[in-house]
This record gives sequence, structure tokens and C-alpha cells, in this order.
Amino acid sequence: MNVLKRISLWALWLLVSPVSMAQVASDLDYLPNDIQYDANVPTPESVLGYPVGTWHVRHDQIVHYLYQLAESSPRVSIEEIGRSHEQRPILLLAFSSAANQQDLSTLRKTHLASLGGDKNATSPLVLWMGYSVHGNEPSGANAGLLVAYYLAAAQGPKIEKLLNDTVILLEPALNPDGLSRFAQWANMHKGLNLVSDPNHREHKEGWPSGRTNHYWFDLNRDWLLLTHPESRARISQFHQWRPHVLTDFHEMGTNSTFFFQPGIPTRKNPWTPDENVELTHELGKFHASALDAAGQLYYTQEDFDDFYYGKGSTYPDSMGSVGILFEQASSRGHLQDSIHGPLSFPATIQNQVTTSISTFDGALANAQKLKDYQRGFAAQTARLASKDDVSGYLLSEAKDKSRFKALLSILSQHQIRMHGLSKDLELEGRNYASDNTVFVPLDQPQYRLIKSIFSTRTSFNDNTFYDVSNWNLPLAFDIDFVAVEKGRWRKLPLSDSLPTLTAQPSELDAGAYAYAFSWQDSNAPKLLQSLLAKGLKVKVAGGAFTANTNQGDIAFEAGSVIIPRALAQPDGWQRLIEQASHQAGVRVWSVTSGLTAQGSDLGSRQMAMLNPPKTLLVGGEGTSQYEVGEVWHYLDQHVGLPASIIELERLHRVELAAYSHIVMVEGNYGKLSEALTDKLEAWIRQGGVLIAQKSAAKLAAQQEWLQASFVSDKEIQDVFDTKTLSFSDQEALQGKQRIAGAVFAGQVDLSHPLAFGYSDANVAFLRNSNMVMQAADKPFITVSKYKAKALQAGYASEEMQRLLSGRTNLVANKLGKGIVIGTTDNLTFRGYWYGTSRFLSNAIYLSPLM
Repeated sequence: MNVLKRISLWALWLLVSPVSMAQVASDLDYLPNDIQYDANVPTPESVLGYPVGTWHVRHDQIVHYLYQLAESSPRVSIEEIGRSHEQRPILLLAFSSAANQQDLSTLRKTHLASLGGDKNATSPLVLWMGYSVHGNEPSGANAGLLVAYYLAAAQGPKIEKLLNDTVILLEPALNPDGLSRFAQWANMHKGLNLVSDPNHREHKEGWPSGRTNHYWFDLNRDWLLLTHPESRARISQFHQWRPHVLTDFHEMGTNSTFFFQPGIPTRKNPWTPDENVELTHELGKFHASALDAAGQLYYTQEDFDDFYYGKGSTYPDSMGSVGILFEQASSRGHLQDSIHGPLSFPATIQNQVTTSISTFDGALANAQKLKDYQRGFAAQTARLASKDDVSGYLLSEAKDKSRFKALLSILSQHQIRMHGLSKDLELEGRNYASDNTVFVPLDQPQYRLIKSIFSTRTSFNDNTFYDVSNWNLPLAFDIDFVAVEKGRWRKLPLSDSLPTLTAQPSELDAGAYAYAFSWQDSNAPKLLQSLLAKGLKVKVAGGAFTANTNQGDIAFEAGSVIIPRALAQPDGWQRLIEQASHQAGVRVWSVTSGLTAQGSDLGSRQMAMLNPPKTLLVGGEGTSQYEVGEVWHYLDQHVGLPASIIELERLHRVELAAYSHIVMVEGNYGKLSEALTDKLEAWIRQGGVLIAQKSAAKLAAQQEWLQASFVSDKEIQDVFDTKTLSFSDQEALQGKQRIAGAVFAGQVDLSHPLAFGYSDANVAFLRNSNMVMQAADKPFITVSKYKAKALQAGYASEEMQRLLSGRTNLVANKLGKGIVIGTTDNLTFRGYWYGTSRFLSNAIYLSPLM
């Protein structure tokens, strides 16, 4: 093929040409040269002012070029489908023939109808090309410009057939904010003469890296969780189109080569059909042929798995699409030495362009197989659902409507059908109220995804995981769920309407003695922070009480918040409460008297005064950007608390007395100076609250601030029998010693202020480390400990399970006038573990009760 000959010439040019800014090839040198290109369609170079690969393209430049491209060609339509956190437009382009473009909506609907069983529906092949979900893996996004130009401008019978028979959706940059961050980094370090030394600053990106989005999350773990607007926009469009093939272009280490799926055969999600892998193999033949012709090294079926359904290459597999991951060795800048020789940025772009085009070739050659597979997938899924012993799941949550609503929102966005109850239900001795219960049936197209979302599996054929081994959403949201057996679902009084799950409006009496609200709703911290920020004076209840209100006697649990008239409140304070209550969705009650029917009166010392917290979040080099980002996102987006993020290396210069709370997450704290640890201890003893997660908790224990001890790494290794292991068993042993992401059952002391707001002592914690902590043998400091048989879902070896059995996972103790709180778990994991994020807000707001 001429196209392959052209690729070979490009590969030769890379080997023999000295790479400098003046010698980067033109845009057309990336593309097949045996065809003509429409001169009326602008090349990226004509708009950017330089050939692709000379500089790292910024997201605003991508947007500017693609709008010009769409204006120039009838083959292209462009849509802004959302905005990133930093308000960058998220674009989706559709490429097809001019005739198809005139009726694109009908083609889309016909395609969806074919999935629903309409045998008369004829529709084109639908492909989705996704580039650079990790912003510092930019060869994908830069290649996307060239692929877009190719689809818009290429001429001849081959491209005409492709566009007549397919709709190609192209998402040019899945992570606009991270891509722009890394482009700035790479470009600001580029000189006239490129520096290939791996130690050069250009190749050692600073903290936080462009891999992540605005809040430093990995968006390639968010396809299922939908924590971020980038993911929500994409999933909405995915379900509008349900592509046959979805590609996901990444980069990996500089000393690697090129990877394309299939991945490790034993690490496929069990709900993904084998035929999916077979089709991936078929498409892979086209990638191999193209890369062979270019003389490029590559590999398959190693390193990467297909297990977690929350990634770009696996989420489509749960829907009948074929998701395909591509991984290109990264130049991490413009030019970097590798074990294979100098690796240039243009070379990385070329391979992504090459395999984009081979995707088109392979998909078109296998079009009928892909269409038959997707239709057959739907029919096979229906058969699986009909044979399942379970008909569906009942979800219920009576006291925290905000948390329940957030979970249902995720399920809804994945097009999962749900029902409410038309009346209250009693099932197996338990009552389910119609106003807080939802039924999720399995007999629906999303059957496989639902089974993974509700999975409590703890046994696996392959125990090594690239990512988490479980993602049970009800456990993450601390929502009660129960499987309903097949024979019982017909007895359920189902309704097509879901419960409203909105708080009743606050009816504030202007002459009330005080106002109060419960701490049980997960939006209560948001309401409290709003009131504190507006200058209201508030108190928190150290115990339960029953107050007289204008709606009669109302029981308030420990942790409830009171806003008394007797304190010096700002002007218009009742109006401020009403506004904040409405925005948070939390009901506020008008209390008519300070004398309570039960419990402490409102003037009691049991009602502690709350001051606005001033929170310092330790970040920067040496800390986990993911965990810092998770805490920042929770405090900012869910609570409304403006935390000061301060680099670890600057902490010794900061006046800590200005802060009431310090949050420290996973990091490398082994080299902290004695002066800094002394400074932190003095701050705690003077009344500061330290919240320490994972290795930060280990630091606190080593410094004897936290009354707990940690099992050493050697002690953990010693519980594994290695005497009979061979050299090839190393990876399996590491998999057993590691807990990549599993759910452990904690037993919580509900009387402890850190647990206020919880109504059930059984709480699911996300554990993604093998740290083992044990509280000191002292009373009142253990907030939570694992149950004897703690593993609820996911994988942990029997050795690690025994080691963690009954161990403490959340500790709080006094140190001088201050408090130290330590946990071995990730309380705000990936922004969706609502079930334990309350411990963080309690640590910040309810510390006066400890």
C-alpha cells in the first residue's frame, strides 16, 4: 500500500534527520501521500503558524483550528458538549459524507433503533476517536488535529467510502485543563536547540502534573463515577451514539515502545464477552500491519488490563462497543533520550496518526462483524438477565436525601432504568418506604454494568489488578441495598416515578428563639459553612435533644446545628438562613424555646460554639496530587470551604497559628526536618487539629502525636510464605501483598463526634494501601476498626485479610489542647466515596466536641 510506504519513509526521516525547530516536517508528511487533499481545507499548520509537533499545541489553539476546519468542509459538524472546570469548551466533531451530514440525526436514531432490536434499521458504522485524557500525554491531542484534517480534506474513493459508510466522532482533547497545563510546561522549557537529556527540567514536570484535570483527578478513572463535567459531557454523548468502536490514545514511559490492545488475557472483566477480545484482535492486525510497515516496535497482551469499567477503553465494553487502548512511548517534551535512541515529539504523534488511520481501515473491513456483535450483545445481555436468579436491587436511604440523590444521578446518567414504589413495602421482615426507596431492575440493556456496580465479589481468577478491584456504588455512597430474587419482583408495587428526594422548604418563624438543622444530610456541612461565612453565630449539639418548634416537637441527633437569636447575629440573618437552606437542600426548623423536651437545653455547655475553620491543606512535591485534589475537591465543591493549599517544602516558613486545621494526605514525609516536626507538634499542642491520612498518619504515629502504631513493611512481608516461589512468581506475590482498591467493613463508634451524622455503625471504607494500624490500648480514641471478617468487596489476599482483621482504621486523640486524627483509608476517594467523606467534614467542624 502506498500509505504504508509513506509511513516507512517518515520513520526513516526520523532516524536520519537531526531534530531542530527548523527541521520539523510539514503537516502533510504525517499523512498518506498517495492521495490529494482539498486545498480549500486549512491545514493545522496554516492556522497555528507552525507544523504540528514543533510546539505543544494548547487547547485554545485546538478549538480555534477545529472551528475553522468545520467551516471549510461539508464533511464536518462540530458541537460544544460541555465545559471543563476551567471553562474550556469540550468539543465533539462528527465526520461523515456531506449527504450523511444533512441527516445525521436520523442516522443516529436509526443506529440506536438497531440496537433495540429493529432488524429493518440500517445504519452506518459509528467510531469514536478519543485523544489525551491525560493532559501530559499530548501526542494524542496533537495527532487529533492531523486526523481531523485528513478526514475533512482527503480525496479519493477510499476516503469517500469511509465517510459514506461511517460516522466518525472525534473528541480532540478529553482533558482540556491538563493538556493546557502541560503544553505550557513543555513550551516554556523549549530552546532553539532541543535538549534530549532525561534529567533536563522539561522532562521532569512539576507538581501537579498535566496528567490530571483542574482538581488533579485522573479523568481516565471517571468514566463510571462522573465526578467531573468533562466525564458527564462525554457519557451523555456516548449514549446518544453508542459507537461500535471507541479508541483511547495514551502515552507511557519513554523507554517503552507502542502498545495496542488486547490487554492481558486473564485480566478481562468477566462481564465482557470473549467476542469483544476477538474483534479487538482483528482490528489489531491492521495496527500491526501499519506499524510493521513503519518499522516501529510494538507489543500487545501485556501490562494493561480490561477489568475496571470506569476507564475509557473498558467502559464501552460494558455497552457492546469495542474499546481499544493505545499507549505510545512519551517524549515528555520535544525530544528525549531513551534506551531505543532519541525520541522526538513528532515521532510520538506519527504513531498515533498511523493507528488512527489503521483503526478506520480495520473497522471498515470488519464493519459487518462489528454491527452484528453490537446487536448480538444486546440480545445476549437480555438472555443473561432472564437467566439471572436476581431480578434487581432495592436501594433505600431514609435520612440523607442528598447522598441518595447523588447516587441516583450517576445511575441515571448511565441510562440505567429505575422505578419507585407506588406504596410502602414489607420484604423479608423489613419495611421500605415509598418516599425513599428505588428498585433497579436487571432486565434492561445496562445489565452488565449494573452487575459490576452492585458486585460484592471477593474471589478472582487473576489477583493482580491495574486499578481497583471493586467499584460498588451503593457501598461507596453508604446506601443500603438488597438483591431481590427472581420470584419476588412481581410482588413489588413498582412505579415509573422516582421519589423526589428533596427537602421540605424551611418555614422560618421571624420571632423564633433559635433555628436548628440536622447533621444527618450530607449537605449539612455545606449549609453550616455558608452560615459561618456569612457571619452567623452557631452552636453544635454534643448530644441528642428534642426541641419545641413551630411544627411541634422535633428530635435532633447529636451534631445538629443551632443558630440562637441570643447571639449577636448579623442583619437580615433569617433571610440568610433561608437562602443558604434552599441552596444546600437542607431543612431548617424554627425553635420556639430554649427549654427542650428531652436532652440538654439550648444554653447548656453541651452546645459547643463553632468558629469558622481556617484550613491548611498540605500539597506540592512529595504529596499525592490525587489525594490532595480529592480533599480540595470535596471541601471546595461539596462543602464550600476555601482551603489554603501550601507546598510541603514551604511549610517551615508558614505561620501555622493562622490556621485551625491542617490536612495531610499520602506523601513522602521521611525527610521532614526536626525543626518542622517540632513546629507542627507545638501548633497541635496549642489547639490545632491535624487530620492525617495514610502515610501522614504513619508520620503522626512515629512522632507520637497519634496514639497508634503501624506494622512495619518487614512484618507485612513476613506473613507471606515465599520459600517455594520461583522467579516467575514475583508479580503474583506483589499482587497478593498489594491492596489496589477494595472495600473493607468498619465498625464505627456512633457516640464519637467524628461519627455524628451516621445512623448505622457499619460503614464501608475504601482501602488502597497495605498499611496496618493499631490504636494504643487506651479508651475513647478508636473511632472505627475493621470487623473480624472485614473484606466486603474486591480483592485482598488471605494473608492481608488476617493481618487487617479487627485492626483500627480511624483514630482520634488529644495532644495538649489540640487533636490528632489518623486514618489508613482514603476518605474522599475519587470524589465519589460519599460514605466516608463525612469523617473529614466532622473532623473540621465538630472538633470542638472532642
